[in-house]
Amino acid sequence: MTGQLKSFIEVAPNSDFPIQNLPFGVFSESAEDERRVGVALGEWVVDLAALEAHGLLKINPGETYFNQPTLNKFIESGKANWSKVRAELQDLLSADNATLRDNQALRQQAFFKQADVTLHLPVHIPGYTDFYSSKEHATNVGCMFRDPKNALLPNWSELPVGYNGRASSVIVSGTNVVRPSGQIKLPDSDRPVFSACRKLDFELETGFIVGKPNKLGEPISIENAWDHIFGMVLFNDWSARDLQQWEYVPLGPFNAKTFASSISPWIVTMEALEPFKTSSPVQEPKPLAYLREDQSNNSYDINLSVEIQAEGAEQADVISQTNFKYMYWSMSQQLTHHTIAGCNVQVGDLMGSGTISGPTPDSYGSLLEITWNTTKPLTLSNGEQRSFMQDGDTLTMKGYCEKDGLRIGFGEVSGTVLPAVEFDFTKDAAEEKLSETV
Repeated sequence: MTGQLKSFIEVAPNSDFPIQNLPFGVFSESAEDERRVGVALGEWVVDLAALEAHGLLKINPGETYFNQPTLNKFIESGKANWSKVRAELQDLLSADNATLRDNQALRQQAFFKQADVTLHLPVHIPGYTDFYSSKEHATNVGCMFRDPKNALLPNWSELPVGYNGRASSVIVSGTNVVRPSGQIKLPDSDRPVFSACRKLDFELETGFIVGKPNKLGEPISIENAWDHIFGMVLFNDWSARDLQQWEYVPLGPFNAKTFASSISPWIVTMEALEPFKTSSPVQEPKPLAYLREDQSNNSYDINLSVEIQAEGAEQADVISQTNFKYMYWSMSQQLTHHTIAGCNVQVGDLMGSGTISGPTPDSYGSLLEITWNTTKPLTLSNGEQRSFMQDGDTLTMKGYCEKDGLRIGFGEVSGTVLPAVEFDFTKDAAEEKLSETV
């Protein structure tokens, strides 16, 4: 059984990346070097391009799948190959297999410390969609901005609400985030002002990566949806709350969401997450037929946390702890609904879960909720208070599953907030300032 597998590489008991995980990512030895595919094992990255070059990983003769700058070609090769390669890697990396264990020269070529390499966006993302599938989060937001008795709009319990986002601004963990600017409508003003965002927030999410496309006009059925999902990442969909409050009527989020969305560098496969399946919440009313599925096995028990560290602070503070299992709409329901009108999804498409909030204040997935829109400021361990993100703050999300002594983790997704670009409209120097900041 995979649960009994041991690697010849020492892996700490609390590591996110045991041999039972082997999440896929893209790395290079320096920021400028050639990118290639690897998997995480403990503190190491295993170079799959090196193993492929030595004939240890084969998909189609004469073709390379891992000496690639993204995972897309490997993902496109199909679900059977995802499973085949993962099983071959578990065999090659096991303590009982001498092929790599006793080949010191090959190990020097194929193993790199994660701390010594640069991790990149793991996939080319043709399209990005964000959902709104946490009932607790949607209820909290509805209570804040609408009548609490009607916190959820009538459609929320009937379908997975979502919007099509901006794929070009999806960034990998560790990339700094420039505070956005735009139009803000202040309560005592008749017209908006142009300003740097004053209510910059995070959104604790996960995302899934589409692994199998569908044709235009041919929806993905709920029975087949899981076959179209390659794996999951941690996801921070940064949010400019004040920009959004002014712009979102009537068409939804725009600049409040386009400036940055951060994902973790390692994609954890659905096969690795299989032992942690669990039931999703009871859905009432019962969904329409095309969204109905077995709810006893359609979610995952994933522990999630958020930490914030102020600039100059000695430590980070955990400000939220929640779980993916609270999500009302499942990933398969999201994907099925996304395609039901005939939309074609593509390999590498990213689907965000929507903010994941639990039932208690310490499990809320955004500062908007944690501070109840500035009315309950958060006090950090260094004595500073936060209602929303300040410049210099670093936000880190972590996630892992744990059961029967087996831990499968996602690593982390982090980002530091940089000051907004200072636009000088009188001298027409905004473009120059922007290039200096970036």
